[in-house]
Parts: sequence; structure tokens; C-alpha cells
Amino acid sequence: MRVRSWLLKPLRVLVLVALAAGSAAITAASLAYFGEDLAPFVVEKLPLPLEDVWMLALRTHVVAAAVCLPGCLLLILGGVVRRPRLHRWLGRVIATAVLLALVPSGLYLSWFAKGGGPSTVGFMLSGAIVATAMVQGVRTARARRFVEHRRWVLHVLAQLSVAVTSRAMLIAFDAAAVDEQLAYLVSLWVPVVGSFGLVELLCPRTRTRTAPSTRRIHEAPVDARPAPVLAYDLRRAHGG
Repeated sequence: MRVRSWLLKPLRVLVLVALAAGSAAITAASLAYFGEDLAPFVVEKLPLPLEDVWMLALRTHVVAAAVCLPGCLLLILGGVVRRPRLHRWLGRVIATAVLLALVPSGLYLSWFAKGGGPSTVGFMLSGAIVATAMVQGVRTARARRFVEHRRWVLHVLAQLSVAVTSRAMLIAFDAAAVDEQLAYLVSLWVPVVGSFGLVELLCPRTRTRTAPSTRRIHEAPVDARPAPVLAYDLRRAHGG
């Protein structure tokens, strides 16, 4: 167990740093969407039926992503978790941005995704996972079911990280001269499905323990003497 913790801690830090750096790089590259000249990515999409609406959705998505992914990374840091008020308000800001800006704009943009139908379905699946997980994350936090809450917010973070892992895969495929269409689909679907599966593997669903039946309680032998371990614990609790 000690060896496992010793290995997982630096790996966790490395992943968080890589995601933060990737998010910053994507945000910096996306600044071109706010200039007067059309970026190459936008030119590829032309002509569009509602160009102004598409540009608004794109810019909304870029701004929301620039806030949500770093915000999710902050929310899982120990220093933020140990400050309930800060964690709560930051979580509310991120949840609002995800549900009212990031997901709606992403779903609209997915209709015009490169790669046609398979890409559209992939982006919609990721958006559905993010929206569902965020709603459940808010519900479990309000119900103080913090183990479930952690699992749901990790699903949100995992899907938001797809933007970084997908971009890294595209760069690798381009260097290897892989077919552009195939590379785009693989770089989308593998991170989406893989991120979901990884969270499910690391954070399995909690099972609710059933309470013992009344019959068993009444049939249990009554012993007025406290168990030795319990008596020892009570003495420790009262300073004995």
C-alpha cells in the first residue's frame, strides 16, 4: 500500500500539471477566434447557415472551457477541499458555467463537427456525460453524500480533459502521418470512452448496505457486558 501511494502521488501531480498546461495552451491558441481575421479552423467550416450564431457558440465554448477545466482542477486540490466555503462557491460557479454555457454551446457546435455523424455522436455523448455527472455532483453534494459526489465530479473532469488528450493524440497521429479522418475519430472516441471507463474503474459505484432485519436483532443473544474492544474504546474516548 505504501509503495502504491508513493507511486500514485507523483503520477497524480503529473497528470494535473499536464492538464493545466494543456488547457492553457488550448486557450492561448483559441484567442485567434476573437480577432477580426477569421482563423483557419473557422474558414474550414464556411459556409455556415447561421455564421453569427456559430461564432457566438464557438466563443462561448472557448471562454467556458478556459474557466471550467482549470476550475475543476482547483476543486480537487486538497487546499481547496479543506476550505468548505471556498470549495462550495467555486463549485457553484463551475457548475453554472458547465450547465449554462459549456454543454449547450458544445452540443450546438457538435452538429458541425469535422468527421460527420460519428464525430457529432461522440461530442454529444461527452456532453451528455458532463451534464449528467454535473447535475448528480450537485445533488450528492447537497445531500452530503461526498463519496458519490467525488465520483461524479471526477467524471466531469475526465470528460473536460478530453480536449487536452484528444489534441495530444492528434499531434501524435499527424507526426505519424495517419489518415486525417481516422485520426480525428480515434482521437475523439478513445479519450471519451477511455476517460469514462477509467473513472468507473478507479471509483466504483458504492453499494448501500442493507440494515439487519428486525427478526435478527430480536433473536440476537443479549449480553449486558460490553465487548472488550468497545470498553477499551470508551475508556479512550473519556480519557480513561
